[in-house]
Amino acid sequence: MDTVEQLHDRLAARFPAAHVAVVTNPGPAAEHSLLLDPAHAHDIALFLRDDPALRLDYCSNVTGIDWPDKEITDTVKTSVPDPAGGPPKTVEQKTVHVQPGCLEAVYHLYSMALKHGPVIIRLRTANRTDRVALPSLTPVWRACDFQEREVYDLYGIVFERHPDLRRLLMWDEFKDHPMRKDYVEPDDYEWEPTAHGAILEKAKAHQSAASPVAGVADPGPTIKAPGSPSPATARPEARP
Repeated sequence: MDTVEQLHDRLAARFPAAHVAVVTNPGPAAEHSLLLDPAHAHDIALFLRDDPALRLDYCSNVTGIDWPDKEITDTVKTSVPDPAGGPPKTVEQKTVHVQPGCLEAVYHLYSMALKHGPVIIRLRTANRTDRVALPSLTPVWRACDFQEREVYDLYGIVFERHPDLRRLLMWDEFKDHPMRKDYVEPDDYEWEPTAHGAILEKAKAHQSAASPVAGVADPGPTIKAPGSPSPATARPEARP
């Protein structure tokens, strides 16, 4: 099977208008990947599936990544002459700029017919706020269906042309996307049916006072002496 670099060259020749970049993985697995521009992702996906030498007919998993805005500091060193006539001095000048964040969908592809893979492809959104759409690859690989829904649910990527894009793990009324790195979990756990531990402590802040009368403390549970009638069955004492 072609290496990632060879596959990159094939795609660049086959789709000259597309932007395809190799993303290297410095880890021990060294599973490098291909970053595709969304405009050509669908056509490239069809090529990867149908090319006789590749036949990547199975997508094993789709995962999401949140890349927040990143502050980058650039350091430029310059040599300036010493006014006292000594050796030149090195002066560092630092500039800070922000690299805009994005959301990313990662696909692992295999060939069941030719028994090779994975080939990993990536798609990135324009930003993390109002331009979070990517083309759905479910029309190419049916196995992407529920996995793209999960990424939409947890990360907020909107997969265009998905046949049934809706939440998968969270309920329809749930707000926000829990796997975002800037997600803030609510401290109102009234919806938690079996609150316990730290969740129970947070829920207590939202529970109303047990006593219906303001300012009156809850007396706690009534302890009944053995053999005594319960309050519901005890007969009232006769009045004089």
